[in-house]
Amino acid sequence: MTTSQAGGDCAGDHCVTCSDEAVPVRILRIGDDGLAEVDTGDGRVEQVSVALVDAAAGDTVLVHAKEAIGVVR
Repeated sequence: MTTSQAGGDCAGDHCVTCSDEAVPVRILRIGDDGLAEVDTGDGRVEQVSVALVDAAAGDTVLVHAKEAIGVVR
């Protein structure tokens, strides 16, 4: 599935959404809906779910398929 099929926007040759591996990203802010805006490290900001982890703004999380699956401590 491409990012456009998943409803996201990708630029370049890498995307948090369609990656086949967990990617570390930094949380910028978390909304009341359980979604976080994250800094992907290459100048892009994406939105991912943080429902499965106990994380806060400033934390680095591992993301796979738009879902944070672990906090890097």
